[in-house]
Amino acid sequence: MTKEKSSFFERLTGAKNIQSNGFGEPLPVYTEDREEVISMREPTPAFATIRSEETWEATVPEERNDNDGAEGQLTIDVYQTENEIVIKSTIAGVKPEDLDVSINNDMVTIKGERKNEEEVENGNYYYQECYWGAFSRSVLLPVDVLPEKIDASLKNGILTIRLPKADTTKTKKIQVRGF
Repeated sequence: MTKEKSSFFERLTGAKNIQSNGFGEPLPVYTEDREEVISMREPTPAFATIRSEETWEATVPEERNDNDGAEGQLTIDVYQTENEIVIKSTIAGVKPEDLDVSINNDMVTIKGERKNEEEVENGNYYYQECYWGAFSRSVLLPVDVLPEKIDASLKNGILTIRLPKADTTKTKKIQVRGF
């Protein structure tokens, strides 16, 4: 019987390729470096959940004080087209009048507050994953934009901010004055 040379990975980990017995069941593999049997087990379903007291308590939120000064941070998408920079963010449950979008030099700041209209005691939640309270996000712009032409809209819970790019390729002739 000839001995096959182990791959670098096999030498590093001590694992061997698992052979099948032809019936869909893996054969145990004995390694020379380790005195143990390596076998495969059935994969766990991707959405399998375990219901136990420990996991149940892990989903119940801790008491949180909405007046602690901490702000939530928005998730955003920022991309460019040929003529503009576009910022998009999901801001469900926020009215346009509760949003503040501002630009200062090369930074756009989005601020607002998501108000929970219903008071629910923490002990009554099964899951509490939504953020309620003040939030903000500042975005450093990758190019110069025209602040006077910025457009912001809120439709179906999606905030879209369109920032037209400044044309920095134009050369402007400057007159030199003499004294």
